[in-house]
Amino acid sequence: MGNYIQVVTTFESKEDAERIADALVEKRLGACIQILGPMTSVYRWKGKVEKTTEFLCQVKTRASLYLEVEKTIKGLHPYTTPEIIALPILEAHSDYAAWMDQETTR
Repeated sequence: MGNYIQVVTTFESKEDAERIADALVEKRLGACIQILGPMTSVYRWKGKVEKTTEFLCQVKTRASLYLEVEKTIKGLHPYTTPEIIALPILEAHSDYAAWMDQETTR
C-alpha cells in the first residue's frame, strides 16, 4: 500500500473547515474529507495553557499530493501555526483505494 495518507488538521469554526475541505476536493487534492466536532483541544500556546473548541478534518489523499495539500491548507488556514499532520494509510480496501486514485487525479 504506502501510496495513501490521511492528513489531519483542526479549525476553530465549522465554516473554516468546510471552506478548506471544499477547496481541497475542488482541486482534487483530497478524495474525501471528514469534518468531526465540535471537540475540545487543550494545548500550550505562547507559554499559556489554552482550551478551545475545534473541528477536526481528516483528508484522505495520495502521499504524492502531500506538499500541495499542505500548501493549500496553510494558504487558506486562519491559524498562524495550523496543525497539519500526515498519517500513513497502511491498508485500504482495493475498491476504496481505486476510488481515491480516481478522485485525486487531475
